[in-house]
Amino acid sequence: MQAKTLFVYLRTEIIIMEEKKEYTAKQEQLARFAKALGHPARIAILHFLAEQKTCYFGDINEELPIAKATVSQHLKELKDAGLIQGEVEPPKVKYCINKENWKLAQEIFREFFGQCICKSEGCCK
Repeated sequence: MQAKTLFVYLRTEIIIMEEKKEYTAKQEQLARFAKALGHPARIAILHFLAEQKTCYFGDINEELPIAKATVSQHLKELKDAGLIQGEVEPPKVKYCINKENWKLAQEIFREFFGQCICKSEGCCK
């Protein structure tokens, strides 16, 4: 991708600015998943949910050594990233792994970590 040059006219001066390159959608998605996986409590939540058919918030809270409010914050991060989904069943909320996004995360991480790191043999030893 080539940077574009923009000419901005301000009164009598011409300022030349380089347009910033944009991240690809795949790079942004990878970063979103990575951020969501960036805390051990979230990893523990995902491990727990992966072993369940469905799970209620109280069940998750009993598994972790942290306050309920903190569990809620971690669930929100995972849900915002699309790794889990929640369904309100009054008076509780049921959570489970979002299978479609879970598979997408597997593919994106596999592709990312499968890239060749160094193109030449003497690069990094």
